[in-house]
Amino acid sequence: MLWNKEEVEIFTCVAFPGRVIEINGDLAKVDFGGVVKENVIISLVDAKIGDYVLVHAGFAIQVVDEEEAKKMIELWEEMTKELPDEKKIADLMEAIGGIQRKS
Repeated sequence: MLWNKEEVEIFTCVAFPGRVIEINGDLAKVDFGGVVKENVIISLVDAKIGDYVLVHAGFAIQVVDEEEAKKMIELWEEMTKELPDEKKIADLMEAIGGIQRKS
């Protein structure tokens, strides 16, 4: 066996939808329902102001329509409804590449 399963943490990568509110070259300002991240790299997608993009680790990786984005946001809200707001924001920021969680 290459590793002991008790010593391995399982990580899940998450991309979160946000609305592009400003574009400056390959960088965008993206609004995640009141949490705004500046300097999201959008060079991988063809996004315009007003589009919803999936963001992971600071990169917009896909343009999604508004209906799909809202479904994802509703699912996130359902999954995190028991968490305190600070934890929700920390998890969101980690997923989009804002700040890293301290262990």
